[in-house]
Amino acid sequence: MKKHRIKEILKENLKTLFWALVIAILIRSLIIQPFYIPSSSMEPTLLVGDRIFVSKYTYGYSKHSFPFSPNITNKRFFSNEPKQGDLVVFKTPADNRTDYIKRLIGLPGDEIQFISGDLFINNKKVLKRKTEIVEPIRCGSYILNTDTFIETLPNGIEHLTAYNKKGTLQNTQKYKVPINHYFLMGDNRDCSKDSRFLDEVGYVNSLNLVGEAKIIFFSNDTIKGSVLKLWNLHNSLRLERTFRGL
Repeated sequence: MKKHRIKEILKENLKTLFWALVIAILIRSLIIQPFYIPSSSMEPTLLVGDRIFVSKYTYGYSKHSFPFSPNITNKRFFSNEPKQGDLVVFKTPADNRTDYIKRLIGLPGDEIQFISGDLFINNKKVLKRKTEIVEPIRCGSYILNTDTFIETLPNGIEHLTAYNKKGTLQNTQKYKVPINHYFLMGDNRDCSKDSRFLDEVGYVNSLNLVGEAKIIFFSNDTIKGSVLKLWNLHNSLRLERTFRGL
């Protein structure tokens, strides 16, 4: 009788764990998913150590909405078009596995080019105005000599960007965004592997869109200490970035 009771309890616990896992996967796949920012490519907007929530339903769903990107379909369902200026999480075209986050700059059919350090979209210069922000902009472990600007995209969306004063991408070829693809770039313009690098990232197919970054829910300065070092959280925790909208 006692063994039977133990088996029943174990069975009920396993059933509870199973349904809890199913619900967690559905929430992660269909509603919202947390992501960690591991690189400085989106500074000053996103910093290494930021943890963000990404809306999975904003652009609809594809196989990349689910864990491990199961090859169940090559279509997108309940699809919505992203907008210029969106912070987009996507699977890199190179391997269809790695998650990147960049800002959407070019829509299908757009022409993108840098001339003398200025961004042009469809042959029109994108307006930018210099800010007084003096926070250091990093590239890995290095601090860049940058100017920070507020950039205004053609649809009126404003966002921060950082340009290295001696950047290597002052002039580029003209990029023509294919149909059903998007052109995405990091806000840290001289420290970002993005659509400008055609052999490594290039144009991003709409199928590869994972979701839109919505909010920073937690942030810890990894240079000042790991989040696991609880005794040092008063130095490394960035409370001012907690629950900041994007």
